Formats: sequence, structure tokens, C-alpha cells
Amino acid sequence: MHTTWFITGAAKGLGREWAEAALERGDHVAATARDVTALEPLTSKYPDAVLALPLDVTDRPAVQAAVDRAVEHFGRLDVVVNNAGYGQTGMVEEISEQELRDQMETNFFGTVWVTQAVLPVLRAQGSGRILQVTSEGGVRTFPGYGAYHASKWAVEGLSEALAQEVAPFGIHVTNVEPGPYATGFGAGLRASAEHPDYAEARVATAPVFELGDPRATRAALLRIVDAEQPPLHVFMGRSLADVEQIYAERLRTWREWEPVALEAFGA
Repeated sequence: MHTTWFITGAAKGLGREWAEAALERGDHVAATARDVTALEPLTSKYPDAVLALPLDVTDRPAVQAAVDRAVEHFGRLDVVVNNAGYGQTGMVEEISEQELRDQMETNFFGTVWVTQAVLPVLRAQGSGRILQVTSEGGVRTFPGYGAYHASKWAVEGLSEALAQEVAPFGIHVTNVEPGPYATGFGAGLRASAEHPDYAEARVATAPVFELGDPRATRAALLRIVDAEQPPLHVFMGRSLADVEQIYAERLRTWREWEPVALEAFGA
């Protein structure tokens, strides 16, 4: 039996890498993109294994229709990859209401709509893997990326609860947390109008990223998908050392202030 994938944001970047990795080993892929013409190389090379679906994940009825079409075409879903998304930059004070809502609509609510649409299918099967692509930005933060972090941290929290809810149905959930990769993600960033008072802070706190090789994630993702007990959280890239320090400091602070916490509990 072929493993069947449903991948959002499969036109480019990591989504495209993972779609190709699945197809190269003989799996079936329902690949979604806003512009399906970008998927033509896949449909040409793997005409019997790829179903190209136009999809804007913020359109909830369209999400349901795409999932229904994929199940109708392939008969089942085994691996769901919520990968569609983009980054909004800007200091928190600079972000407009519409920019923040748009960021959440795509990165958070789009993930929710896909997850809710596939769950009845996976529950009926008694099996399935849901991979939520959150990024290292779902467990740490950088100045100037507050809206993006808010959307990814929201997915992390939702998915931790989800994993506990669906485990009895044989469904595994993994938060995939890639660091920076040479995917062209930066070219798609949307920037808020800059406030001059933040000019100095913007320069002083601008992060410098080392970019990983997107192709190297292919084998890593397949190992996660094929694991008998996949992890709830997994990094891709060199994020762990920095995140360990961040979380160690967080624990130290909680311990330092524990007397206040206990006092606040009351007698």
C-alpha cells in the first residue's frame, strides 16, 4: 500500500523538498499551492502519484474541499504536513491590526482548518501522522518578528493539546521546528512600516542567520514520518544549543521567583 501525503505550501521551499522526497520513494502526494502551475514539474514527472490542488489555507471551505478531493482520489491520508505560511516582520508597536490578523489567518488558522478537516479521516482509519511546521520561531523569539512568533507559538500550543487528544485514535502529532534554511523564505517576508524611534534598536538587535541546506531535510523528515513513535517536538538545523540556554534561563527565573508564586497561591 502506498503512503499518501497531504502537503500544504508544496510549490517551493521545504514543502517542495518534502513532496519530492515522498514521490521519489514511491509515495502518493496531494500537493497544494496557491498557484498550481508551480507544481507542474511534479505532475509531469509523477503523473499517477501527484494530485495538484489549488489552495489558500485561509479559505476554510476550500480547505475542506481539497481534503475531500484528496481522499476521493487516493482513498486515504497517512501523512499531513501543515507547511504553508509566511513571515511578517516589524517591531510589535509597528505591526498594524491587518498585518497581525493576516499573519494569524495564514500561519495559525490555516493550520487549524487543515487539521480539523483531516482529523475525521485519520480517526476513521485509526492511524495517521500530522506534522505541524512551526520553526524554531515557535519555541524562541527574535526582536522584530513578534507577529510571526505569535502565530508559530500558537500552533505549538494547539498541537501539544491536539497530540494528547488524538493519541487514543492512533494519530501522532509532531511539531517540526526548522531553523533558517536557504529556501527563499526571506524574500517572501512582509515588513511593517518602520517607526523612526526604533531605527537604532533595529540595527542593534537584527539577527544574523546561518542558512541550512533544504535538501538535507528530506531524509530527516522521512525518518520522522517513518518512526514508530515520532517525537512531539523536533528541530531541524542547529537550534538546540541556543534554545537550551534560553530554557535554562527560563527555569532559573521560575525557581528564583517560586516563593512569590507560592505566596500568590494563598494559604
